[in-house]
Amino acid sequence: MSRVLVIGLDGADPELARRWMGEGALPHLGALADRGAFLPLRSTMPPATFPAWTTCVTGVNPGRHGIFDFTEPVSGQHALRFVNSTYRRVPALWNTLSEAGARVAVVGVPATYPPEAVNGLMVSGFDSPVATAIDRSFVHPHELYPEVAGWRFADFQESRIGPGWHGTARARLLAKIAEKEAILLRLLRREPWDFFMAVFGESDTVSHHFWMFHDPASPRFREDSRFADTIKEVYMRLDEAVGKLVDAAGPDTLVLVVSDHGFTGAGDGVVHLNNRLAELGLLRFASGGKRGSLLKRAALAVVPERRRGALFRRFRTLAAGAEGRSRFGGIDWAKTRAWSEELGYFPSVRVNLAGRDPQGTLAPEAYDAFVAECCAQLEAWPHVEKAMPRTALYNGPHTDRAPDIILSLAAPDGYPPSCVRARGGPSFRRLDPAGYAGGKERGMNGVHRDPGLLLCSRPVAAAAPSLLDIAPTVFAALGVPGPPMEGVSLLGAPPAMEQGPEDGDGSREPEPYGAAEAAVLEARLRALGYLE
Repeated sequence: MSRVLVIGLDGADPELARRWMGEGALPHLGALADRGAFLPLRSTMPPATFPAWTTCVTGVNPGRHGIFDFTEPVSGQHALRFVNSTYRRVPALWNTLSEAGARVAVVGVPATYPPEAVNGLMVSGFDSPVATAIDRSFVHPHELYPEVAGWRFADFQESRIGPGWHGTARARLLAKIAEKEAILLRLLRREPWDFFMAVFGESDTVSHHFWMFHDPASPRFREDSRFADTIKEVYMRLDEAVGKLVDAAGPDTLVLVVSDHGFTGAGDGVVHLNNRLAELGLLRFASGGKRGSLLKRAALAVVPERRRGALFRRFRTLAAGAEGRSRFGGIDWAKTRAWSEELGYFPSVRVNLAGRDPQGTLAPEAYDAFVAECCAQLEAWPHVEKAMPRTALYNGPHTDRAPDIILSLAAPDGYPPSCVRARGGPSFRRLDPAGYAGGKERGMNGVHRDPGLLLCSRPVAAAAPSLLDIAPTVFAALGVPGPPMEGVSLLGAPPAMEQGPEDGDGSREPEPYGAAEAAVLEARLRALGYLE
């Protein structure tokens, strides 16, 4: 059995990598490309962290594995819950490999908390609801904790950008890569493994916040020589880490470097989808609807950053529902047929369906016609490029977990507007230059786009690979029969597996987060800018 090393570079963009490899600035990635292949890698729609990485490690689309976002609505309630690894409805490749007797090491992959009892080791990703420095719950086996304690989660605030923030962030990102590199090298050299996968998140973070300094064509461009090359510096430091990991893995190891999506700059426009739905007569706001959101923001504004985590943990029950109240609040449901969660990374619309949703107003028999009509109305708005029913993007038994309509925002100049939550006011506005850095009510200045990238140490047989193809490739390389998957092996030889893609049957019961865990995770996602 040969070995396989998968290195994830979250958000690494193929155009940037191609440019900097051409300049010789990324010699180790360039060496992989010369040995094997370098190609764009199609992501999920939308190209969002949880569904994309879960598709990568299962070989099936979100309609089959069941994970579309950090959260999902609670059936029959105007509430949401945070998802975790137990919500994945099909096996990940490390489950199947473990059952086959292969040794696995999985470090830092998103949506892997709680860690699973694999044949080897697992260190969960950034979404782990770990609140203290001695909490070992994100590590399997727990005895490994001293070896990986440095794989801590960068809890610096990303949603409120103030003076000096970028200088501090640059230093911390580079230092964190070095710390993770050291941990991974120890594990690679000390632990027995057949399959090793690790994900670095720094390429994503730097692109969200430093694109405005990197791209002179961006509408949000700000000239600052201190940070003009920060994205490149992070890529170069990651390239160095990749080189060391590849050397440590040995010359006979198959190496795959993958990203879940790429990046581009955000435009200076902001769309408020619920305001647009109200203009179309599809949604009605409730009187006083802004109060809950305003109170939450006011409370957070007077609490020092260093105390907010403690506040969320102390008032954990309230904190666990704060995001739900923000998304569902302020809407007159009895007079609403369609509404949006207004997620910046997942612009979409949900139908207020009778029999499914509390106070649902649309009759089930009118659903298909209404969705088609709503898509047409949204596409007639110049700020939406495409509005698609979920069945056009996903298939499988868990497609009904997705929003009813998925949007691709228009970017005529290559820079899409940000989707931001609002209750009343205009449906589109321009940012004041003071808001170009991003944060609350402004969106981040760098945003996800499809595709990501793929580098392989061997030639690949596909001209247009997808995240769906990574798991089948691993199984083929290791000679282990895999579960039914939608993707294909990039090595030409298909892995042995049953015919047809597997439908997640829900045999594994999801284990919802407790109030304390949900509070910690909500605080982390808010700090990272994913929640408002």
